[in-house]
Amino acid sequence: MNRLSALSLKIAAAALALAVLAAVPAEARIKKPAHKKKEDLSANPLAGVNSKQPDKELFDKAMAAMKKSRYDVSRLDLQTLLNTYPDSEYRMRAKLAVGDSWFKEGGSAALMQAEAEYKDFITFFPNAPEAAEAQMKVGDIYYQQMEKPDRDYDNAQNAEREYRNMLNQYPDSTLVPRAKQKLRETQEVLAERETQIGLYYESRENYVAAIARLETVVDTFPLYSRSDQALLGIGDAYMGQVHNVQVAPGLPGAIKERLRAVYQDRAAAAYTKVITRYPMAPHVEDARDRLVAMNRPVPEPTREAIAESEAEEQSREPVRLTTKSFDLIRRGPTVVQAVHVGEPSVDDPKRTLAPDITKENLALFNAAVNAGRPAAAPTGALAPTGPNEPPRSDQPSSAPLQLEAPAGGTGVGVQIVSAPTAQAVDPNAVIKPVGPANTVIPAAEKPAEAPNQVNEIKPAAATATTLTDDKSKKPKADLSDESSSKKKKKKGLGKLNPF
Repeated sequence: MNRLSALSLKIAAAALALAVLAAVPAEARIKKPAHKKKEDLSANPLAGVNSKQPDKELFDKAMAAMKKSRYDVSRLDLQTLLNTYPDSEYRMRAKLAVGDSWFKEGGSAALMQAEAEYKDFITFFPNAPEAAEAQMKVGDIYYQQMEKPDRDYDNAQNAEREYRNMLNQYPDSTLVPRAKQKLRETQEVLAERETQIGLYYESRENYVAAIARLETVVDTFPLYSRSDQALLGIGDAYMGQVHNVQVAPGLPGAIKERLRAVYQDRAAAAYTKVITRYPMAPHVEDARDRLVAMNRPVPEPTREAIAESEAEEQSREPVRLTTKSFDLIRRGPTVVQAVHVGEPSVDDPKRTLAPDITKENLALFNAAVNAGRPAAAPTGALAPTGPNEPPRSDQPSSAPLQLEAPAGGTGVGVQIVSAPTAQAVDPNAVIKPVGPANTVIPAAEKPAEAPNQVNEIKPAAATATTLTDDKSKKPKADLSDESSSKKKKKKGLGKLNPF
């Protein structure tokens, strides 16, 4: 019985459907074909839709070839348009489309050619609205070639430079929001690279290099997703310097205490900035624990800082398992954690160098060493000694002796020109000066003249002695023992002896 009732219901429903279809007119059941657009207005923003000009036909033909990935044919038509119709209204769009064809073709050589075409377009049409688009695509060329943070970073630096130029030169362009986001993602890659290097230096206990790298990240890239971790690294590096000071051999305890206080203050400042600037970051609790361990006050962030940090954290995309999997096989970096709010830095990055940190540490050490010493007396402001005060070793005499050559002499002798006069006796002095009242030194007497030299040897006797010596005969020397190079003639049987 139930089966019959169910079958009857199905038959009734089918009959009702046939009746409804019969009531609808035949014209309504026929689907009308959709009207096809005659022209793509986005591809030809400056052209008339129904224009049959030859330059427009060339431009449309080139655009159609580009859509079909026939880039060489597209460039040939565009170059024909530029060479044949120099005054065409499509000239500017054709010049930009040549760069687009190289950009879409891809490859390192094609992208280099695209960059040259875009920069030529900016040179020829600097005030055109499309100049901002050309500058934006120059940044996109380097953005597409970026490597991971631990690889070559030249393309990332070039992309950052081009996006900053776009924002500075064309602030009223409609492409500004997209350029800002690309700049945030590029700075995320550069900041990640600097952070990895800084944390590596910290693990090797090279605290000076670690502080230089991490301070560059904090000062240049404030929207970096791991800025809180970079600040923690700065604080930990300063605490590492505190440990090095404490274990330094031969350093006095007072100097150690002064240096330890300075480095601890800087570490506490880094931990405090984590809480006040990034209160919603993952490592805020670590910063609080470090401040508590140092017996330093833990600050409370403001409402504005909490709202700003929360907006930054919510704008980031979460890192999923698929993202990590594709990151292993993908060439470029992963930028899903880049922030989508906030103003990126458009100024030249300010780098902190390790030599600057070294000089600063040396200045701190010198200040700690000289902290307990009295200040040195300034030169040129010495007070004269009083009557009852001993003479000062750091002040010259008020009346020095002057040495001059005597007048009319040879300059060998000396003469005292002036001498110190007696000082006035202090009537209130306890000890009276001892000695004659007249302390004037008498003038030096002129030395007596030397007597004339007299030769005591008579000239006649000397001459006679010389003549006598010359006429005396000398004895002959015995030359029998001396060897001679002259050969003597042999006699008798000696002639037969060859030796």
